[in-house]
Amino acid sequence: MSSSYTVVNPATEEDVTEVEMSDLAMTDALIAKAADAYPAWRDVAPGERARLLRRFAAVVDEHIEELAELEVRNSGHTWGNATWEAGNVRDVLHYYSAAPERLTGHQIPVAGGINMTFHEPLGVVGIIVPWNFPMPIAGWGFAPALAAGNTVVLKPAELTPLTAIRLGELGLEAGLPEGVLTVIPGKGSIVGERFVTHPAVRKVCFTGSTDVGKKIMAGCAEQVKRVTLELGGKSANIVFADADIAKAAAAAPGAVFDNAGQDCCARSRILVERSAYDEFVSLLEPAVKGVRVLDPADRSSEMGPLISATQRSTVQGYVEGTEVAFSGSAPNGPGFWFAPTVVLADDPQQPVWREEIFGPVVAVMPFDDEAQAVQLANDTEFGLSGSIYTRDVGRALRVSRAVEAGNLSVNSHASVRYWTPFGGFKQSGLGRELGPDAPHSFTDVKNIFISHD
Repeated sequence: MSSSYTVVNPATEEDVTEVEMSDLAMTDALIAKAADAYPAWRDVAPGERARLLRRFAAVVDEHIEELAELEVRNSGHTWGNATWEAGNVRDVLHYYSAAPERLTGHQIPVAGGINMTFHEPLGVVGIIVPWNFPMPIAGWGFAPALAAGNTVVLKPAELTPLTAIRLGELGLEAGLPEGVLTVIPGKGSIVGERFVTHPAVRKVCFTGSTDVGKKIMAGCAEQVKRVTLELGGKSANIVFADADIAKAAAAAPGAVFDNAGQDCCARSRILVERSAYDEFVSLLEPAVKGVRVLDPADRSSEMGPLISATQRSTVQGYVEGTEVAFSGSAPNGPGFWFAPTVVLADDPQQPVWREEIFGPVVAVMPFDDEAQAVQLANDTEFGLSGSIYTRDVGRALRVSRAVEAGNLSVNSHASVRYWTPFGGFKQSGLGRELGPDAPHSFTDVKNIFISHD
């Protein structure tokens, strides 16, 4: 029997709406519908599939403000972030609308005949979306999956289902056939688990915690089911003394406090060469205190609240007992607010240094030389992203190659561009999203030999 979930505005703690949560029977019925829709979608001509995806992008573009307003109320994202996120869904759909006509295989020289390869779609793909970036991460999954000829069942996070539900409606409005993109709100223990166990779901894409990702990977092994995992992070921002220290300090708050620190790419460890440490910290303070932490309904807000009271309590627990250097401001009254906070770390074993906080807290530690910087950066089970600030091109290349992370930026904090691959090393994940090759991850390669005889 299905139940309902009350969506709460994290900036006001007011109820937004009720969302029906799917039970197991409803989940099975919707997966079966996606499986029934698959053969016809697979056989849609590449040019027609491309046209439908372009139309989907155009319909999303017509609803950017509506989608952004939903995300502001549901997730507490700032208006600037939410409009970018809705635009990212549009742009990702546009980008992958070019893929159906370009999923080319190879003709491989062989004796006695001809050999060809084809990229065949998998079938039904299950996408499990987290609460921190509900719109972009949904699009990163469904756009290349649909482009490759798969049908998609998508489970939004329980806390943040509203934009996913609306995107599903917009897909139908754009002309996607029924069952091709199906949004299934529900609990992870019911809907997400069923994606793992249902034999018709041939791949699971999961973005979330490393602990849950390990369970999904283990479950998928039972059916040798394909899996892409984008998991936790504890990324390093390495600042060398030869860098533009003022630029590095000014940029650091955005690298960790964006989305209130609820970002797996957050540069939540800042490593500063000892000779520049005092200067960097002194310049960091006004940058942190200048972050405008306001109700995200205020269009000038630069940081909103945390997603829930539980998350706020978790973040507070990491700060207790640490040496807080300084913090910014946050509203009083209702809402799950937490001020941007900088702590000074001197022990790499401190939880605030080692564990993913998923909140607006950054730890700063000095280092003595390049070798120690790399050692400290790599002393983690994670390896998602990171930044390196230096004017030395040789050092930038050496350190970029030495740091064990999937996405690195030099003199910048940009982690994600939809036309370049995104994913992690070590326990930050498995596989890659985005970029030109993403549709291939939603296919199997079929090899065909045709004899001359």
